[in-house]
Amino acid sequence: MGIYLNPGNQGFAQAVNSPIYVDKTGMIENLNRMIGTNEPMVCVSRPRRFGKTIAANMLVAYYSKGCDSEKLFQGLAISTREDFHKHLNQYDVIRMDIQWMLNMAMTAVQYGKETLPMRYVNELIIREFRKEFPEIVTEQDYFLPEVLQHVHMETGKRFIVIIDEWDAVFRNYKEDQKLQNEYIDWLRGLFKGSIPEECIAFAYITGILPIKKYGTQSALNNFKEYSMINPRWMSEYFGFMESEVQSLCSRYHVDFDELKKWYDGYHLSGAGDIYNPRSVVETMIDGEFGSHWTSTETYESLKSYIVMNFDGLKEAVVHLIAGGRIPINTARFQNDMTSLNSRDDVLSLLIHLGYLGYDEAQESVYIPNEEVKREFVNAVEDKPFMKSRYQS
Repeated sequence: MGIYLNPGNQGFAQAVNSPIYVDKTGMIENLNRMIGTNEPMVCVSRPRRFGKTIAANMLVAYYSKGCDSEKLFQGLAISTREDFHKHLNQYDVIRMDIQWMLNMAMTAVQYGKETLPMRYVNELIIREFRKEFPEIVTEQDYFLPEVLQHVHMETGKRFIVIIDEWDAVFRNYKEDQKLQNEYIDWLRGLFKGSIPEECIAFAYITGILPIKKYGTQSALNNFKEYSMINPRWMSEYFGFMESEVQSLCSRYHVDFDELKKWYDGYHLSGAGDIYNPRSVVETMIDGEFGSHWTSTETYESLKSYIVMNFDGLKEAVVHLIAGGRIPINTARFQNDMTSLNSRDDVLSLLIHLGYLGYDEAQESVYIPNEEVKREFVNAVEDKPFMKSRYQS
């Protein structure tokens, strides 16, 4: 069992053993059908605190050879499926948390280690490959895609790659174009082309943003994407469904109607109303309604985006606060936090951040619930917003 290669199941065990756990293992059945096919690569983007890391940990626990998870999954939805044992703990898994690994890389640079961030990320993983495959992977190997190719050629092994916080480079290093290009080139080397596809049986990457676009093309166009704008079959796994929330309210004696007002509003086709998991869980535990989710770094950025006032954006926000809806074209959004050139770009970003709901049928946006509405109100009541609004 390693940290990056064939990790254990502790992360998912912690979630399952928590006082509140909502079973989302049913998604594994659909993902199993993608393994070894022509479309084995998936990108799932949803707002922070909507269960991205729990889902990644769940997949690690299910697929990784580094653990025995049969008892952990007993009683959960996937354990009743016909192919449960076929894929359970049968794969060499590579698990990466890009945000954490980049923090490690940047810390190394601060302490005088001369290295490129992505080379350091490579090295963290390849160290474990050297221990697992000492006769194949040497000290001269420093590029992960090549290491996977060598191991595959010598052993026939195919890997499952699971990446959490895949978009951390674009969110945390918004202005570092060199690092972004280096990162995209690394991802292309890992996932694109006939040789990488021979080495990788399945890939699952998750973050807040969909895959970066250049013009109208995706940087990794071989990935099937699921997002808050187009969730497809995965919509019921993006948050808590209404039936799940009703069950929790009954169990914890919480007023469902009041909770619905505070945290409902993300209506996804195929699943109906979707609730913010973090806010629901905090309300169940604390017994209090309020802004459990929004008061962190993305809220701070909310103010900076809406004061841009592209195409009357600030007036549009006031209209949204009043309960209105705004038509939107999401197609031109470049899937990053800096290439913002229009009102639609900013509104599209706010959908992915979870600050706006998206009506797919009407192609419009709206403020989903009371929790988010209060953060918009806080933003527009700030003096910088009011001043810039009347100056524009």
